[in-house]
Amino acid sequence: MSTWVFVSNADSQDISVFELDRAGGVLKPVGTVPVGGMAMPMVVSRDKKLLYVALRSQPYRVVTLAIDGATGGLQKLGEAALADSMCNIDLDATGRWLFAASYSGHKITVNSVGPDGLVGAVQQLIPTAPNAHAIHPDRAGKHVFATSLGGDNLSCWKLNAATGKLSANEPALVNIAPAGTGPRHFVWDNSQEFVYLLNELDGGVDVFAYDGASGSMRHLQRSSVMPPGFGGKPWAADLHLAPDGRFLYGSERTSSTLTTFKVDAATGHLQVVGHTPTAKTPRGFAVDSSSRYLIAAGQDSHRVSLHLIDPATGLLQPGISQPAGKNPNWIEIVDSHDPA
Repeated sequence: MSTWVFVSNADSQDISVFELDRAGGVLKPVGTVPVGGMAMPMVVSRDKKLLYVALRSQPYRVVTLAIDGATGGLQKLGEAALADSMCNIDLDATGRWLFAASYSGHKITVNSVGPDGLVGAVQQLIPTAPNAHAIHPDRAGKHVFATSLGGDNLSCWKLNAATGKLSANEPALVNIAPAGTGPRHFVWDNSQEFVYLLNELDGGVDVFAYDGASGSMRHLQRSSVMPPGFGGKPWAADLHLAPDGRFLYGSERTSSTLTTFKVDAATGHLQVVGHTPTAKTPRGFAVDSSSRYLIAAGQDSHRVSLHLIDPATGLLQPGISQPAGKNPNWIEIVDSHDPA
């Protein structure tokens, strides 16, 4: 099995490709693929054969790239228009619909995706409260949620999987308190019983019980990614659960740290385990499928940092840093099973 790491670089307008050598504990540079625009959010198709990259410079569009599982190479297959500068994209479980959220445009959208994996036209545009930031469907494909950083809420939408149409759920909003926290990124646990939400403006992490039948959430706990004694202005960025579900990680840009949380599988509650320095201004990161490696992108260092995860505690070892492109900000990791 080969493991490929794709890093989107906004200012150099390209994708850095690395190979993760788990046995050696190193990232090996493979190549750089230009995409002709400010490359930021990405998502991988469910079959791991396609990489979608949203470009946040005009003309706003999403590029579809084929992943060569043997080499990690990327080949452009096509591109489609997006309605605005999109800071997050995701696919539904069928791969037929691409969702996008616009921070500056205060909107979410749905694009169709053809049987060939190519993205089609925008088919729905919905205004939101200020600063839509992240958008994701639940695993069942019944509901889609989007954060509003300026509105302090998650909006909830019912998804018609046949038509791709979103309609307001009841309840339509999950309000976040206190006001001014700035809901940013969120993830479900593996059982889809709990939701973890990272707030950009205070570094808070909210835990919710999730009811997949109704699309409702019930608040359970509040924690934080902020290191003890740190007096700077919070600027939290990204949040990911290790694939084995045992530890949750959050990045904070002002302190350039990654926080490790231990997850209680029964209650969903979090316990802070520790804080680890990483690449300067860690905007995005990802955890590999073995739950043994975390790779962070330092947007101001123009480098990525590879951290080995202690399997017992979830703590991160000091990172091994190496250059990426300019302003790296998003990471996707893809396992490719080599042909027999």
